[in-house]
Amino acid sequence: MAATGTATSTEKGRRIVGAERQTLAKDLVKRYTGGESIRALAASTGRSYGFIHRVLTESGVQLRQRGGARRRKKA
Repeated sequence: MAATGTATSTEKGRRIVGAERQTLAKDLVKRYTGGESIRALAASTGRSYGFIHRVLTESGVQLRQRGGARRRKKA
C-alpha cells in the first residue's frame, strides 16, 4: 500500500498529541483497515510498532489476528 503524506511528516521520538494525534490516528486507521500491516505503518511513519498498535487500539480498531490469510484452521 502507498503511504500518505500525513503519516510521514512525524519526527522520530517527538510526542504527538491533540489534533495532530487525532489526524494521524484517522490516517493510520484508514490505512490499516485498507490492508496495511502495523509493521508497514511503523516503517512508513518512522514510529515504533508499539506506538502504531497503541494509536490503533485507542481508536477502537479491532486488530487482525497474526498470520493473515495464510493461516489455516485445524481440521
